Amino acid sequence: MSSNATLVLFLASSTLQPYEAVEPHMGTLFRIKLYAASEQQAKRAFQAAFSRIAQLDETLSDYRAESELSRVTTVATPVHVSDNLFAVLSKGEWLAEQTDGAFDVTLGPLTHLWRQTRRERRLPSPELLKNALERSGFRKMHLDAAIHSVRFDAPGMQLDVGGIAKGYAADEALAVLTKLGIRSALVAASGDLAFSDAPPGEKGWKIGIDALEHAIPLANAAVSTSGSSEQNFMANGVRYSHIIDPKTGLGLTTNITTSVIAPHGIDADGLATALNVLGPERGLAFIDTLPGVAAIIATGEKVVESASFHRFSR
Repeated sequence: MSSNATLVLFLASSTLQPYEAVEPHMGTLFRIKLYAASEQQAKRAFQAAFSRIAQLDETLSDYRAESELSRVTTVATPVHVSDNLFAVLSKGEWLAEQTDGAFDVTLGPLTHLWRQTRRERRLPSPELLKNALERSGFRKMHLDAAIHSVRFDAPGMQLDVGGIAKGYAADEALAVLTKLGIRSALVAASGDLAFSDAPPGEKGWKIGIDALEHAIPLANAAVSTSGSSEQNFMANGVRYSHIIDPKTGLGLTTNITTSVIAPHGIDADGLATALNVLGPERGLAFIDTLPGVAAIIATGEKVVESASFHRFSR
């Protein structure tokens, strides 16, 4: 997910001291900022949190042929999956149903096709696009909550949870830190950020969003920014985004950047992607039906906010 969100950190004097560490995971850099009583406590916390992220990367990566995510689609019958994978697929299924497929974790055939397209700098053939579309579609994936299983209607399907996995990993890393006694922490992965309690003496972690002129304080929440400004390519005079419209199978051609604030990273991450596909009018109308969620969308022409975002824009 591309990021247009910037982080502004204001440190306060306290017996707790700020610490920061960065590691590469999930194809990006995960940055953790936290307040701890000692360097030793901070090091233990970093090690545990990054280990959790690495574990999830091994489970959820569509770049790894041996990952659980990649292996489940090779089985024709229902297959039991881990709690981590089931949690992500369940949230993906819910988002797909709520957005009429604007968010879809079964777009693996299309995302793999478009990765090749970006490398070759040319559009996929109609035949390849049709084939990938036939092997995609969230209604072809069936989850069974009773036994934590998943099955697929079409052969050759592939999963891609890249639009939701980093947010989930940020949530899980925060949970690990909290269990270790770290109450004030931030986990950032590209455009996906999640926070626990505010830094000592502050109302929240100060987060800057390009569409706003001021930073906003956030605590016990998450924010994700997604748009077409970074990962894109030109073909026949048209700029195509890495974000795919599930209905057409094509990369988005609109100039749009969306930032979503939600209680959890997994929600903010997936919703930010979905809103790019839905567009400002449909997307913001949907956001205003979700408790505790707010969004701001910038296009080449205007900046629009959900009704719930007004408390941040003042």
